[in-house]
Amino acid sequence: MSTDDHRMATEKRVTLPPEYDDLHVGVALFDPEAGAVLDANDWVETILGYAVSELRGLPIEAYTANTYPRSGDGLKARLRASTGGRPQRFTWRAKRADGELVWVQVRSSRRRVDGRECVYAELQDITEYYDTYHRAELFWRVLRHNLRNEATVISGNATPIAERAGAERLRKAGETIRLRAEKLGKMADSVEEIQRAVVGTDTRRVRKHATVAVRTVAREVSAEHPGAEIAVVEREGMWIRVDDAFADALSHALENAVVHAESAEPTVEVAVGPSPNTGRVEIRISDGNPPIPEGELDALFDPDITTSTSHGTGIGLFVMKWCVESLGGEVRFERSGEGNDVYFYLPPEASPDEG
Repeated sequence: MSTDDHRMATEKRVTLPPEYDDLHVGVALFDPEAGAVLDANDWVETILGYAVSELRGLPIEAYTANTYPRSGDGLKARLRASTGGRPQRFTWRAKRADGELVWVQVRSSRRRVDGRECVYAELQDITEYYDTYHRAELFWRVLRHNLRNEATVISGNATPIAERAGAERLRKAGETIRLRAEKLGKMADSVEEIQRAVVGTDTRRVRKHATVAVRTVAREVSAEHPGAEIAVVEREGMWIRVDDAFADALSHALENAVVHAESAEPTVEVAVGPSPNTGRVEIRISDGNPPIPEGELDALFDPDITTSTSHGTGIGLFVMKWCVESLGGEVRFERSGEGNDVYFYLPPEASPDEG
């Protein structure tokens, strides 16, 4: 037993008054040092999916998204800061008992309960608001930067055609216009995919064998890129509940791995199995391409970065992120000199045999 666990076991249990169970906002008492839940009302059970009796025995990392920048250690630090006399307000990426990730707004402050110093925290599930707000940010990003820039290129290349330049120059300008127009069309498709993902409902989702779902998308991408080899490896059979957002996300991941390859015959490996840390379904897409630019990943994970210097060359990464998060999952990226690894983490479903 750790020092914190021993101290908590020997101290008197603190409890909230039963009237707090009538509130439609989560209220929890945290240990300021260990960060563990000491007591909570019924609404916290609704947000996190754990019974209060279970939460008391769980480390904070068990119900925090461990692959996201707002980690368990970060939450502990904010809770400890509350004991300094200054109330805290922050956003937390929580992981429910069923593996689904939710955004939670936390307001915390110091409070003495039953003679013991605690952190009093109010929790609100803001997932729907968070998704709506950042979807709007993405749309503004597309409108003021990507679409505008592409329109400028099209306009600039139309000029020499209007001026009746030589045949070769006309051919190059026409080809550039064609390619940029195609890119604009793909951007519009990406926005539609994001919108379809974030307004989708659970009633449209079906349970699928994860490897079968991955192979279906891989075959479609392979048909469009016959020179590429996309190998799907099953580490362990698992099931997921998905809709079109899953296919959209995986298609973008595979397309990026193929089109950004330096080889004319690129190889992409997709491994499917359980996450070693959480037991969620892990889908890893590995390529041998140059590393994804750091600026694109910064803009992807930090919604406060909205200046023109943070914009990437497209919005495919945003499509992946939004689509996976709409399914209660998350994405993670690893870069190295040998290529990129893109991870999808999704809540696992019981197999049909398990009911």
